[in-house]
Amino acid sequence: MKSLFGRLRYNRLASTFTILATLSAGILVGSVVAHKVRGQESQVNSSDATPLKIPALRDESTDFTRIAKEVSPAVVNINTEILPKQQQQRRRGPQYMHPWNNPPQQQQPPDDGNGGDDDQDQGPQGGLQDFFNRFFGMGPDGGGQGDDGAGQERESLGSGFIVDPRGYIITNNHVVDKADRIYVKLASDPEGNQGRPAKVIGVDKQTDIAVIKIQTDTQLPTVKMGNSDGAQVGDWVVAIGEPFGLAKTVTAGIISSKNRTVEQGPAGEFQHFLQTDAAINPGNSGGPLVNMAGEVIGMNTAIYTQSAGNEGIGFAMPANTVIDVYNQLIGPEHKVSRGSIGIGFQANPNSAVARVYGFKAGVIISSVTPGQPAANAGLKPGDIITTIDGHQIKDGNDLVSIISSHKPGSTVEMGYLRSGQEMHATVTIGDWDKVQAAARASAGQGEGNQGPSNNGNAAPAKLGIQVSDLPQGAPAGLHGVLIESVKPGSFADEIGVSTFQGGVIVSVNKRPVHNVQEFQTIVSGLHSGDDVVLEIVDPQHPNSGNEYLGGTLP
Repeated sequence: MKSLFGRLRYNRLASTFTILATLSAGILVGSVVAHKVRGQESQVNSSDATPLKIPALRDESTDFTRIAKEVSPAVVNINTEILPKQQQQRRRGPQYMHPWNNPPQQQQPPDDGNGGDDDQDQGPQGGLQDFFNRFFGMGPDGGGQGDDGAGQERESLGSGFIVDPRGYIITNNHVVDKADRIYVKLASDPEGNQGRPAKVIGVDKQTDIAVIKIQTDTQLPTVKMGNSDGAQVGDWVVAIGEPFGLAKTVTAGIISSKNRTVEQGPAGEFQHFLQTDAAINPGNSGGPLVNMAGEVIGMNTAIYTQSAGNEGIGFAMPANTVIDVYNQLIGPEHKVSRGSIGIGFQANPNSAVARVYGFKAGVIISSVTPGQPAANAGLKPGDIITTIDGHQIKDGNDLVSIISSHKPGSTVEMGYLRSGQEMHATVTIGDWDKVQAAARASAGQGEGNQGPSNNGNAAPAKLGIQVSDLPQGAPAGLHGVLIESVKPGSFADEIGVSTFQGGVIVSVNKRPVHNVQEFQTIVSGLHSGDDVVLEIVDPQHPNSGNEYLGGTLP
């Protein structure tokens, strides 16, 4: 006997066939009737019909029309080629992973409080990034004219805009990254023209900005740059570019949000976007986002999508960031110089962490890189940075913005809390690249032969964590209890401890933990309604930074 699902499926198919048969019969009848009607046209008298006239031209131009005419001549198409040899070499190393490849989560180096990982060849990973597409080109590999894997040249498409009449153009780094050949096609170039050869002046991976240049014997049209700080949510904006290879495409929308961070952690520290619902699609990358004054207030960089196409959520790098990076890239060193102090911090700690550690605004330090500016100034993990040169620090983004804007070698006066006491230190700013290299080297030190152990095993019911004493061979200087397992649905599971199974709890509510007995004693004194903060360390990389997980006991 057929299952219910089988009967339903059969009945649905039968209904479909019935509908199709009815439609077919209707079409057949309609065709016969139409055939009889046709052929009688010469017998119909239409002498009373009045001919239509093409009306006189009427000026219906709008601000959008004006902006398109003013800005489009300075918007260019960029196409690039990666030759087979280089393409094969790329495949041996890390590749740019797009969301539809479902890349695995990867361990990120610690935040340094003013700059993150240099993100060598890694694309967005996990979480929101599963749907976050950096986009250029026409294919799922980011390429435009397909690479069939059989030695074909790979081509990609993007956009850009001219900012200097001598041929200097701003675009996204991911449009020209690793390209062997770059061609720029101007709006005035004839159809079928591949474009003019371009060379890279400089790139900045942290903001995904690149500056390229073409040779020209004439003064080229340029865009007018605007001040992105003046953009407001609800303002009309226009996006111009070459989506899907369709040249001179103009779309309109509004500013949907400001200061939007779409990649968490080090990868997004310098990327705070304008969000817009102006239609942005693959190929728009590097094109301008323009306000109603005809000024470029952003560079279209990315979209949030589940379909690899526009869904009304696009992101543009603010013009003020673009201008700052451009001015440094055209300088003698063709690179962006950023300050760094060599700390790691937790970008968005739970409010319970702030209450337990006694601060309303500021940044709690999770790690300090040995031999770098913060360490040399005496700062330690657990210190809470509250001010820089008298400026109140609101959060991690505020800290990164201020520190990175300082030149290496300059100094700042830093205010911080240690065990509730206000303290101050003079910190000499370091070079971001060098501090990052030191942070990565430090994070790889101190690897121990850490493994699960049943020694002193305990399972406090209040938190839902099963812990044990550290086994022999643990890294020197490391103290705490090893997280063996976390009970699903427990308090510990709710605050995220499950993610850190195999980690070491070094303190509870700022009280150091050295063994299971101390851990049990502290936990036994906790009650419903108490804030609880666990300080956790990765035993394999104890210098990579601490995590502060907190919540309020139910």
